Amino acid sequence: MARKAKQLSALEVGRLKTPGLWAVGGVAGLYLHISDSAARSWILRATVGDKRRDMGLGGYPDVTLAGAHEKAREARAKIDSGLDPILVRKQAQSELIAQQATEVTFSKAYALYIDAQGDAWKNAKHRQQWANTLETYAAPVIGNMLVRDVTHTHILSILEPIWKIKTETATRVRGRIESVLDWATVRGHRKGENPARWKGHLEHMLAAPGKIAKVEHHPALPLDAMHGFMQDLRTRNGMAARALEFAILTAARSGEIRGMPWSEVDFDTGVWTIPAGRMKMAKEHRVPLSEAAIRMLRGHTRLEGCDLVFPAPRGGKLSDMTITAVTRRMGYKDKEGKVCVPHGFRSTFRDWAAERTNYPKDMADMALAHAVGDKVDAAYRRGDMLEKRRKMMQAWAEFCDLPAASGSVTAINRKAA
Repeated sequence: MARKAKQLSALEVGRLKTPGLWAVGGVAGLYLHISDSAARSWILRATVGDKRRDMGLGGYPDVTLAGAHEKAREARAKIDSGLDPILVRKQAQSELIAQQATEVTFSKAYALYIDAQGDAWKNAKHRQQWANTLETYAAPVIGNMLVRDVTHTHILSILEPIWKIKTETATRVRGRIESVLDWATVRGHRKGENPARWKGHLEHMLAAPGKIAKVEHHPALPLDAMHGFMQDLRTRNGMAARALEFAILTAARSGEIRGMPWSEVDFDTGVWTIPAGRMKMAKEHRVPLSEAAIRMLRGHTRLEGCDLVFPAPRGGKLSDMTITAVTRRMGYKDKEGKVCVPHGFRSTFRDWAAERTNYPKDMADMALAHAVGDKVDAAYRRGDMLEKRRKMMQAWAEFCDLPAASGSVTAINRKAA
C-alpha cells in the first residue's frame, strides 16, 4: 500500500503553484498534479492487480480537496474488492454511449424512417404528406418523447380527437405511426408490441373506420347533362378548357393530362401511352384514342419550345386549380346541387359504362386505370383489352357528342366483349 503523506489543509493545497506531483495526504497515493501551464488536477496513484495505475479524479478547484478525498476512498474501496476503477469507469461510459445511441425521439425516428424509405415512394408529394401528417398530429403529443416510452395511451391521445371527424386522415396517421414504431423496434430503439397496431389492439378501443367514415364522392355530372356540358365546354377558350375536354374524352386523371408530353402520343396507332412513373398505380397505361380525341389533338396548337400538350400560358404544367376553375365558372351541378369537379367526370364515365352500355366492368376499370380483380386474377391477366377499349372509348365520345335518351343502352359486338 502506498505510504500516506502529511495531510494538507485546503488552504495549503490552494497555495501550491510549482509544477509537479504534490502528495496531499488523507488517502494513500492522492496527489495534486500541477502542469507546466499551471492547470491543476487530482490523481490517485495505486496498484491494481499487478499494474500501477494513475487515475484522474477531476480538476481542481472544481473538485475540492474534500471531494478528492471522497473519490480516492471510493476508488480504493473498489480496488480492495477486486475491481479496477478505470475499467469500471470505461465500462460505465461504454454502456452510457450504447444507451444514448438507442434513445431516439419520435420526431427523430420518423425523420430517419422517411429518409430510409422515401426513395421507394412514388413522388415527393407522398414523402411530404408523410412528414406533414406526423408533424401536425403526432409530434405535438409524442415528438419529444423517446420512442421506447410511447404507449397506447399516447397513441389514443393523438387519434381520439380526430378519429370521428377526420377518419381517413386519422387512419393514415395511425398507420404511419405504426410503421415508424416498427422501424424503431427493428433498429433496437424500443421493445415490445407496437401500441399503434390495429389488429387485436386498437380495433378494441376505436370504432372501425368503415363504420364511421363519411364517403366524400367527387361531384359528378349526371349522364343526361353530358351532351349540353360538352357543347358548352367547346365554346370556351383557353388551354385549361381543352385539357378538361381531352380528360373527359379519355377518362384520364387531371395529373396525367397536365403532365402529358406530345412524345407519349402515337398518331399512327391512335394510342396515348402513359409511362409507369406518371401513373398512380405505377404501371404503364395505354389509352386508345377516339376519333374525337385524335381530331382534337391534330387541331391543337403546339407551344414552341414546349413538349407538353396542355402547357400553362407561360410554359410548364397547368395547375390542377386552373382546370377546376373551368368547371366552377361553368357552374354545372351534380344531383345533390354541388358544382361538378374535373375528377367527377371519371365517375360519369363509369356510370355511363354501367348504366348505358353492356361493356364489362373490368373493361371500364381498365379504362380508368383502376386495379382489376384480385392478385390471382392480375397474375394471370396479361392483356389490357386495348382494341376492345378502343370501341368503348369511341362509344363514349359519341355519347358525349350526341343527345342520348335516358335509359338507352349502347350495344356492343358480343365477340368484341
